Amino acid sequence: MSKQPDSKPLNEHEHTRTGMSVDALKRAFQDNLLYVQGKHPDVATYHDLYKAGAYTVRDRLWGRWIKTAQTYKKKHARTVCYFSAEFLLGPHLANNMINLGIYDEASEAAEIIGLNLDELLDQEEEPGLGNGGLGRLAACYLDSLATLQIPSIGYGIRYEYGIFDQEIHDGWQVEISDLWLRNGNPWELPRPKLRYPVKFGGHTDHYSDADGNLRVNWIPDLEIMGVAYDTPILGFGVNNTNLLRLWSSQASESFDFQAFNQGDYYGAVEAKVAAENISKVLYPNDEAVVGKELRLKQQYFFVSCSLQDMIRLHLQQNENLEGFHHKFVAQLNDTHPSIAIPELMRLFIDDYEMGWDQAWEITRNTFAYTNHTLLPEALETWPLDLFGSLLPRHLEIIYEINRHFLDDVRMRFPWDHARINRMSLIGEDGERRVRMANLATVGSFAVNGVAEMHSELVKTTILKDFYECAPEKFHNVTNGVSPRRFVQLSNPGLCQILTRLAGKGLTWNPDNLRVLEQYADDQVFHQEWREMKRTAKLHLSGLIKQQTGVVVDPDSLFDIQVKRIHEYKRQHLNVLHIVTLYNRLKQNPGMDMAPRTFIFGGKAAPGYFMAKLIIKLINSVGEVINNDPDVNGSMRVVFFPNFNVKSAQSIFPAADLSEQISTAGKEASGTGNMKFSMNGALTIGTLDGANVEIREEVGDENFFLFGLTAEQVVERKMQGYHPHDIYLGNPDLREAIDLINAGIFSHGDSDLFRPLTDDLLYHDPYLVLADYQSYIDCQSEVDHAWRDRDHWNRMSILNVARMGKFSSDRSIRDYCERIWDVDPVPVES
Repeated sequence: MSKQPDSKPLNEHEHTRTGMSVDALKRAFQDNLLYVQGKHPDVATYHDLYKAGAYTVRDRLWGRWIKTAQTYKKKHARTVCYFSAEFLLGPHLANNMINLGIYDEASEAAEIIGLNLDELLDQEEEPGLGNGGLGRLAACYLDSLATLQIPSIGYGIRYEYGIFDQEIHDGWQVEISDLWLRNGNPWELPRPKLRYPVKFGGHTDHYSDADGNLRVNWIPDLEIMGVAYDTPILGFGVNNTNLLRLWSSQASESFDFQAFNQGDYYGAVEAKVAAENISKVLYPNDEAVVGKELRLKQQYFFVSCSLQDMIRLHLQQNENLEGFHHKFVAQLNDTHPSIAIPELMRLFIDDYEMGWDQAWEITRNTFAYTNHTLLPEALETWPLDLFGSLLPRHLEIIYEINRHFLDDVRMRFPWDHARINRMSLIGEDGERRVRMANLATVGSFAVNGVAEMHSELVKTTILKDFYECAPEKFHNVTNGVSPRRFVQLSNPGLCQILTRLAGKGLTWNPDNLRVLEQYADDQVFHQEWREMKRTAKLHLSGLIKQQTGVVVDPDSLFDIQVKRIHEYKRQHLNVLHIVTLYNRLKQNPGMDMAPRTFIFGGKAAPGYFMAKLIIKLINSVGEVINNDPDVNGSMRVVFFPNFNVKSAQSIFPAADLSEQISTAGKEASGTGNMKFSMNGALTIGTLDGANVEIREEVGDENFFLFGLTAEQVVERKMQGYHPHDIYLGNPDLREAIDLINAGIFSHGDSDLFRPLTDDLLYHDPYLVLADYQSYIDCQSEVDHAWRDRDHWNRMSILNVARMGKFSSDRSIRDYCERIWDVDPVPVES
């Protein structure tokens, strides 16, 4: 008689390092606490416990990564290399548990051990590798690349100090060092033997080799090493685990014994200090020359390491570099990495002795460039003297690229000298400068904008000449955001609703989300929707009280604007509306107004005075309003400090109204607008960036539109714009500005905010006053709509139902089809 199957649980033999059951996770946690960290539970701190949890999850990633790397190598997979100066990843632990499908199991294992998973998650330091939308977009794309099983490597810098932590002192922003690595980073794996030399300064020697070919030898003043640190990036519901490889700068020789023995103790470690400075801090203040020099060094440092790494990987399976552009496509995330184009040429020509024509053919078919800005002042340029002193060989190569390129332009437009000057890689107006956007465009096989409107404006404004020369090179890929991070992790209430209606196999695509539309008029469902939203608002209310001391009403309308503080994003327009409401309430205490909580968040660049003054104004207005019993029952104003990915996960789900009020034609895309709408917030906004497409998707009737169009903005400026006349002709606006100038919000100091109000009255480059009345009228529509809660809920439900297009998964599919020509490579379990 055959033996009956054992009735013991199937997870009995699950490996501690790889098992996915509650029992395996519990055993792994205990092992990692004891054997990796050397801590007994009786003396372990909560941070020790967090790290044990992180190592437990990381173990399950590395096995998948090794299998992924083997699969990609075996299949000779074409690989996307995403070059970005920043990756704003956010906390790893919870996101990786969701992607592994073990969030509930981990929570249960923690409970058995006697721990609270949420308290463990709170211990995680946010990786300080990014600043704003650019870095967060890069992180979303890494998530989607892995989820869609696209072979990829993210390349960037392992900053020791990230974007500063923001504290608010007396209403002013104060920058505090972001010591995100002080307790170590359990998610990264150092690769000390994976290091590459990077040169700076010096001079070049030109000579002829034995065959009579011209060769160049770059003799640098400084050579440092770039050392790799790897972080696994797991896809959702798949085994594919891609790689984020970041470079840390180190000295070639870290200690000079001769200098030390001669008593020069600083000189003994001077090279180490100079080298490590390069990856020390994210975005140093570049107002001074030394800051500009450091930024250029950072950009060159990481692209040089990355390209050397790609060449190493290619030569592991190929005898030469002829097919390099078939193996790799390198996406330049804005102009910061565009120095990669002359660097790849240098490596090919100088190190591998390739001819110019072949090197250029491979190089220009390797790179693709994403433009992220329409602001001319934000298009990166470098003074020729600075560039040449740091990278003399690259300046020679850029001159040669420019010579070949302009010869082609002259053939097509022989008498158009103005066009030739505009398209040159070297700007000759005033101080001679290297134009990095022109370099990126010339050296790439594809150029894309990040929203339909933005892409059209790229073709008709900043890169118009290049588009007219090569229209086939230009594309649009509208940005997207990760629904794993910004819905599934951030908004469990909404996720439960979506899972119940669309099934456990829910993926963020239009077909699955559209199921919500049939519930848009269901009163029972409306009640569930309100409860879901109120739960999120209660949670945020608690955080606001904890962070600021301000008590807010979770039943009020949460009107939220969180993003980088910049004049073109027009936080001060929002403030003018608040001051107008305050003035009306003071003059008419019985005014009927739906209670509203105005929530701001975001950081100003350390050297950006006007942005920091806007933060001070927000806090000063809030201080007065929140302490005025005549109005604080109807309105509150909060500035949430140190806005980052972790706090965003609590803010987006709680929003009722999303403020997307930039001047039309200035915002490339925006991604915060998408995160808000995905979580059921309604948008008040201009026809700018991705707002245009969001409005098209959710429906005009479910979007609060105001303001001039991009065309009207240009026309208004061409006709002569006089903001002071608007001030004189609009009583509400005049009273709001006069109230600020009178010192009502500055303890009687009538000069404090004068730089801001004078700029609005006599310059107003972002047409705040021109859009003021339209904005005020639109906000009145918001107030009216909020009172009809059934109608509001219907609009909120339809926003979520129709936001499938704005998943970063769709963006990556577009890149794969339109630009990269890359296919998925599934990894078997």
